[in-house]
Amino acid sequence: MDSNTSRIASLVILLLAILMLASASADSGYGKSELKGTTPTRPVDPKEDTGYENNYPKVPEHPKNIAVQGLIYCKYGSKLLPLEGATARVTCLSVHKNGYESAPFSFSSCPADKKGYFLAKIPSSRLVNDDLWEITECKAFLEKSPWTTCNVPEDTNGGIKGARLTFSRHLNNDGYCLSSVGPFIYNPGHQTLPKEGY
Repeated sequence: MDSNTSRIASLVILLLAILMLASASADSGYGKSELKGTTPTRPVDPKEDTGYENNYPKVPEHPKNIAVQGLIYCKYGSKLLPLEGATARVTCLSVHKNGYESAPFSFSSCPADKKGYFLAKIPSSRLVNDDLWEITECKAFLEKSPWTTCNVPEDTNGGIKGARLTFSRHLNNDGYCLSSVGPFIYNPGHQTLPKEGY
């Protein structure tokens, strides 16, 4: 009986080896498929007239009217608290069509709301009166914290060195180009150590 069992075991092992070799040489889905009729006859373009692309005008490279939005927080320990009343400053450079640079001009945002959100709309047409001037670069900075207990700015997201504005979309149809910055962070300036333990 032992010889019959060993013969059967040998045959089973041989059959398994043959099946493994046969399946390894077959198409496993990674190679070229032999199936017919599964490929489309013409390429499908996913961007064929979606209908919503023409609703918004394209953002110009050098916008005339600028809107900046962001959040300002107080970092207190491991918590971020919205800093109501904090302001940011936006500074811009403009260049004349003949290549002359203007002096930098800047403006303050409106105070942040109770969630720390601010939105500044800047009609640069008031600042740059001539169509011969283009705004080339703008940066947003932390300006002022209303809290005396949390008024040390951090350079998180460019709060001190300046966050360069990139305009992503138009804000409504009023010609403002929107840029988002931050979140910007203030801290208390000193870490209070716990009385016991860590």
